[in-house]
Amino acid sequence: MRFLPVSDTAVMVEAADLDESTRLFTALVAADLPGVREVVPAARTILVVLDPRVTSPAELVAGLRTVEPSSEVASGGRSVTVEVRYDGQDLAEVAELLGCSPEELVRRHQAATWTVAFTGYAPGFGYLVADDALFDVPRRPSPRTRIPAGSVGLAGKFSGVYPRESPGGWQLIGRTDAVMWDIDRDPPALFAPGTTVRFQRVDRDLVDLREPRSAPVASEFSVEVVSPGVQLLLQDPGRPGHLAEGVAPSGAADRGALRLANRAVGNAPGTAVLELAGGGAALRFTGAGVLALAGAGIDASLRAADGTRVPVPAVRPVAVEDGDELRLGTQHDGLRTVVAVRGGFDVPAALGSLATDTLSGMGPQPLRAGDRLALHGPSAAPHAVDPGPHAPPALPARGEVVELDVVLGPRTDWFTPAALETLTAQAWEVTARSDRVGLRLAGAVPLERARDGELPSEGAVTGAIQVPPDGQPVLFGPDHPLTGGYPVIGAVVDAHLDLVGQLPPGVRVRFRPRAPFTEL
Repeated sequence: MRFLPVSDTAVMVEAADLDESTRLFTALVAADLPGVREVVPAARTILVVLDPRVTSPAELVAGLRTVEPSSEVASGGRSVTVEVRYDGQDLAEVAELLGCSPEELVRRHQAATWTVAFTGYAPGFGYLVADDALFDVPRRPSPRTRIPAGSVGLAGKFSGVYPRESPGGWQLIGRTDAVMWDIDRDPPALFAPGTTVRFQRVDRDLVDLREPRSAPVASEFSVEVVSPGVQLLLQDPGRPGHLAEGVAPSGAADRGALRLANRAVGNAPGTAVLELAGGGAALRFTGAGVLALAGAGIDASLRAADGTRVPVPAVRPVAVEDGDELRLGTQHDGLRTVVAVRGGFDVPAALGSLATDTLSGMGPQPLRAGDRLALHGPSAAPHAVDPGPHAPPALPARGEVVELDVVLGPRTDWFTPAALETLTAQAWEVTARSDRVGLRLAGAVPLERARDGELPSEGAVTGAIQVPPDGQPVLFGPDHPLTGGYPVIGAVVDAHLDLVGQLPPGVRVRFRPRAPFTEL
């Protein structure tokens, strides 16, 4: 086995094949090594996330070397049939790649027995392997930004079903309306490791898989979304502890801003806030309260019912009265402004968190005009309001250059020495095609691979720098896919992730490796 660096908070164990990886995962869970937060199984690897307060990557690897793969392999013990309309936009192209007709591809996709090898990428996404050697398909050269929910795809030796609309690089051969993930179902995931899956062709119309909007709320204390701006979400520290189920932590893109705003209004540090990306929002309050802003600098004012306006400074508690409207205009620097309200939001949690995961759909839906969120009220806050000064960090504006520290790995050796020089010497621009899933970067010189072929899907962390075949990197944000098949050349260190969450389009980044790439 090989032990590879991933970031300053994770390492990767590479096994010989899927069988050894599966047995090693079982053994690592049983070993319960000190400092291990989570383990994420994949095709040939195990991603091990560590607590840097307890252990270091080097110390963890010393412990990992003592763990022998288990003799047992997980078995799901159940069988599932999935109905599919084989009308995917890549069907003809994939058939040509495999040297058969589209009809032959469909017939063999149905005839094969598929088994869930592992789960990941997103809640409910299973990586299925077949008993038919035909299925070995390269991913698309550049991932699509939006793949509809229910899309059935092929990549490498795997087939899978996208649980909801998301980006992805798999080749699409059909669609289903089977629900892959339902948090109110037991178990929530339709696919689990060891589950046997059969695909069945149908020609009927499919059910719309889009999620319904929540019903309006009535409360003595609430906030109404008059305008959501570019993107308005609920966020808190997220939902760690569920990576092996395909559930990302998600959470606030700027964790420091979350803490600063909550401190200013007297909330516990992890109380949920509103996270606004891009400015242009308006919020109307029912009942009295206290709010505070942090994160990106923004033109903010409070308009009272009589039309008077007062400015709202950053990281300072501001009282609101019934009917007051918070106007959030143009941002001067950074990308995301957070709004904390004393007492917090009275909204149902998903796996113990109010964080909105824009990739998986976990948590509350992105907010729209007319949505109303109930508040617990100002008396529910556990601390006294802290009016003391708290200087927010300086954030970048469009056109500026930002340096980010990175740990090289785990697949740095998939790239040429010239590519590594390009990664660190060239400034990469954050493009407008960026979001909480990832920042799409553009550079004059793409990163050149030293190795051709497909990488079996493996775990990735927030801050990972993934490189599709076009050589233009994607820097993973808090809602990134948990597994992927494009090689990761490095990862931004944890201390710089808040800054990554504040990079607007037009900013350029330079990567600064902490050390040369080497196996652990």
